[in-house]
Amino acid sequence: MLENDSLTGSSVLSKENIINDYRLACESRQVSLLGRKDTMGGRSKFGIFGDGKELAQIALARVFRRGDFRSGYYRDQTIEAALGNVSWQQFFAQMYAHADLAHEPSTGGRSMNGHFSTRWLDENGQWLDQTKIYNSVCDISSTAGQIPRAVGLAYASKLYRANQNLEYLSNFSHNGNEIVFATIGDASTSQGMFLEAMNAAGVLQIPLLTSVWDDGYGISVPVQYQTTKASISKALAGLQRNEDEPGIEILTVKGWDYPALIETYQRAANLCRNEQVPVLIHVTELTQPQGHSTSGSHERYKSKQRLKWENDTDCNIHFRDWILKNGYATDDELEQIEIEAKESATQARNMAWQAYRKELDKEYLETIKILQDVMHESSFSKELSNVILELTKTYLPVRRDMVSSIRKALRIIGKENLSSKIALKDALHKSLEDNKARFSTNLYSESPESPLNVSAVSPVYSEDSPVVDGRDVIRSYFNALFEKDPRVVALGEDVGMIGDVNQGLAGLQEKFGELRITDTGIRETTIVGQGIGLAMRGLRPIVEIQYFDYIFYALATLTDDLASLRYRTAGGQKAPLIVRTRGHRLEGIWHSGSPMGAMLGSLRGMHVVVPRNFTQAAGFYNTLIKGDDPALIVEPLNSYRQKEVLPDNIGEICLPLGQPEVIREGSDITIVTYGSMCRIVMEAALHLQNLGISSEVIDIQTLLPFDINSSIVESIKKTNRVIFADEDFPGGASAYMMQQVIEKQNAYRWLDSPPVTISAKDHRPPYGSDGDYFSKPNMDDILETAYGIMHETDPESYPELF
Repeated sequence: MLENDSLTGSSVLSKENIINDYRLACESRQVSLLGRKDTMGGRSKFGIFGDGKELAQIALARVFRRGDFRSGYYRDQTIEAALGNVSWQQFFAQMYAHADLAHEPSTGGRSMNGHFSTRWLDENGQWLDQTKIYNSVCDISSTAGQIPRAVGLAYASKLYRANQNLEYLSNFSHNGNEIVFATIGDASTSQGMFLEAMNAAGVLQIPLLTSVWDDGYGISVPVQYQTTKASISKALAGLQRNEDEPGIEILTVKGWDYPALIETYQRAANLCRNEQVPVLIHVTELTQPQGHSTSGSHERYKSKQRLKWENDTDCNIHFRDWILKNGYATDDELEQIEIEAKESATQARNMAWQAYRKELDKEYLETIKILQDVMHESSFSKELSNVILELTKTYLPVRRDMVSSIRKALRIIGKENLSSKIALKDALHKSLEDNKARFSTNLYSESPESPLNVSAVSPVYSEDSPVVDGRDVIRSYFNALFEKDPRVVALGEDVGMIGDVNQGLAGLQEKFGELRITDTGIRETTIVGQGIGLAMRGLRPIVEIQYFDYIFYALATLTDDLASLRYRTAGGQKAPLIVRTRGHRLEGIWHSGSPMGAMLGSLRGMHVVVPRNFTQAAGFYNTLIKGDDPALIVEPLNSYRQKEVLPDNIGEICLPLGQPEVIREGSDITIVTYGSMCRIVMEAALHLQNLGISSEVIDIQTLLPFDINSSIVESIKKTNRVIFADEDFPGGASAYMMQQVIEKQNAYRWLDSPPVTISAKDHRPPYGSDGDYFSKPNMDDILETAYGIMHETDPESYPELF
């Protein structure tokens, strides 16, 4: 039994605080128990809870200040409740997927339960004052996915403390005093993301306080199969700081030991906040009373001895015994708290359910009424009666059931001309529109700061405009950008001392300092995570993936966290990060740089920009910096040494997103392409002209968004033929472009020949000039494909070439 700790009697362990902590622990436990019942009873689709972790999370919340950040995971309900970020009614509203921010402000019903977030943006998408908020970044289910961004959030505190030029951003930091509290289950520490992040934190020396909730299992797999030495604190011992070497402070504490938890978190928070030393707290001997989730019972894989140990080691039971032992309350007083906690949880659950069903029941009754009106008027009354009967028998009907019933009814009545049919159609259209707003908004910025609202500024040239290498163009642009905007930072491998591998930042670290242009280790995932965290805290980072092929190291973080952030918070959070990379080298398995299809399938929510040269690139960087969406820019790798005229206003150019440019006019065939392929297609167009074929070449410039004004179809109306050419694998971006133009723009109406895609071979390109030529589209391929289309159209004018 725990005896009275030395902290007892302080303001931290006053009787009032202790009793309030016990009340919260009891409420949180009851919420978990009721949540599981609701899932098993069909009210919720799924449930995952923080039972067994209540005490450690209360201790964490005690040192959490306004302006701090939680980058956690789906078992942190007690932290969020302790901070006032979530009420128990809101907790249950999320379980029911209540798609109303007034009831479920974390995600608007878009994420499963336990995915918490605070709203940083007002109704116009503008930043609120983060220093007045207990900040929680929206959780993600992907194991360890919350950790890379935690590095960036904490790194922002370091920059705000070290860079006096950022003091004016007082809504984001007070001298970098903010701690980032990362939380993770012990099994997820086996993920590379976690291990990479811990290494990065030790190198960067940032105020990151990571809590590992160790309950001994990863679903059914015990820790012995997960972690070296069956202990993450032991496994990471090499990162432990000492008197001579910086590193991570590693602390261990038992999850049922209330005073030790309070003391450990106080010590860790002071070290983190004051000295900006990263700390890992390994919280051991935690339990999971209800198992991993509602998907199954832990009795399937835990022995009776283990289950008994968990029951005996339950943190709430230990806390209760400690309170009694030290005379802070009587047994009767604690029983009363437990009764009230159960009542409070039950009341919150009932209120959440009633609010959720109130909207649905109203729509349900309206749907039944409209269907009955149609049934009474239609000659298909029997069939319609069955539709109504099926709907009335549905257990807890939701909008899906109502809309589906309306659609069935409309199919049944077919061509019948009924007065009630108008109301039925109106109900369907209204429901589809309302549910589009509920479930399909905020993928991209809808604020006045959307990059789509940025006004275009064209390049200006004069007689004195010099002809320089492309690398000099982009370097001139970055120089102007860093001079103008102190929020901008660049980081990545080799970006600092040597100015990136292609010299686009050459000399700029020396001019602007290491805080602004920073070299990193080879760690793509946490490079992106660093950028996400910085962008979440009001800075404008540009992070570099050295070569496009290496983006796959960071793809999970890009797609699960960055690209979906605005959507999954229903417009409550944003991270306007720019990811810079280079591709289209046209040579080599690992430097071919054209996996566009993979990006298009993964990065909806980000803009994907593919400039053909560096003047274009500068214009797009400016547009994105002025906007508030994340983006990926793929610079043309084989153009750094190609000559361009340097515009006089390189720092001011802004190019609009989603607007293709006709870079060569023609009348016989349209060729749609982008990036480095523009040069190859333009070369082919010259040779086609010699063969009597006039090619119109269109550079789409951005893949996401794609031709928002449907301009490409206007070219096809003129030429009646089209080729979509790129360097991606077959069926990748070329097929995407064809779908966008032929299907969405209805360009098929004006085609006299089948549309054609030109792409790379199914395999990656082998090394060497021959490997490039025979695996990637080349000038001869473009020419012969276009000529073949014209031969099929007019074989007499265009006889076979061979």
